[in-house]
Amino acid sequence: MVRRKWIGRIVLLTGCAAALLTTLHAFQTRPFHEYPGVEYSLGEIPLPADWNQPAEFSFVRLMFPGGWNDGYCSTGRFCGDFRLGLSLWTQDYPRADRHFLSAVRRLTRIDTRSVEQVVNLEDGDEAYNYPWVYAVQVGEWGLTPAEGKVMRDYLLRGGFFMADDLHGTTERQVFADSMKLVFPDRPIVELDSSDAIFHTAFDLDDRYQIPGQAHLRLGYKADGIGGHWQAILDDKGRVMIAITTNSDVGDSWEYADDPYYPERFSALGIRLGVNYILYAMTH
Repeated sequence: MVRRKWIGRIVLLTGCAAALLTTLHAFQTRPFHEYPGVEYSLGEIPLPADWNQPAEFSFVRLMFPGGWNDGYCSTGRFCGDFRLGLSLWTQDYPRADRHFLSAVRRLTRIDTRSVEQVVNLEDGDEAYNYPWVYAVQVGEWGLTPAEGKVMRDYLLRGGFFMADDLHGTTERQVFADSMKLVFPDRPIVELDSSDAIFHTAFDLDDRYQIPGQAHLRLGYKADGIGGHWQAILDDKGRVMIAITTNSDVGDSWEYADDPYYPERFSALGIRLGVNYILYAMTH
């Protein structure tokens, strides 16, 4: 099992309450740190009051090197160390993370603070302290072989990775190639609507493509027509990597309070994220 810092009994407020008990080790984790992002300046999104409070669950955003399409470097905005922020991993950050966490606190009894935790797979065993890791722009990243090895071990020990915001043929191929660094022999498969991941809190049989805010008029990005809910599974059929192909769930969180962004996309994106967290903590 992944080394976890949370001890939880989670009771859903959605009608079917479930009590879950998870035993954790008291490992020291890195303190909260905020980074400048590609959309929001450092400090532009106010810190919530509980930003430094201990909690049982942390929303982990994955830091990663830029890849083939790191436009923020090619335009001269930032070509430095990805560990300092201002690269593709900070897309939607931190607004999406904090909006989503406020929904998690409202819709469940998961004890979570309202800020994200940023983790770099190159930082020793830091990732192993958390059951959940999230990343955007995974069709444009530059995952390294060393990072792939850490991710493989993390997932096989019980971790969960939500890979979001990849669109169209090129990005799907880039992501598939990067997954060969993680699991050379495990395929990416389509998830059936009956899979438990779509029914942990909300029954999400009727899923639809979630476009990003910049692509609302067209409804999709590049040639990424139609939403796909995919995964890489372990030997027992557990979802280790949940992949939201041709959808931008991060934008549905980021713009959840924006009257221009359709509510139905945020409604699905938030419910999907809640299901994925609960699945990660119980499977």
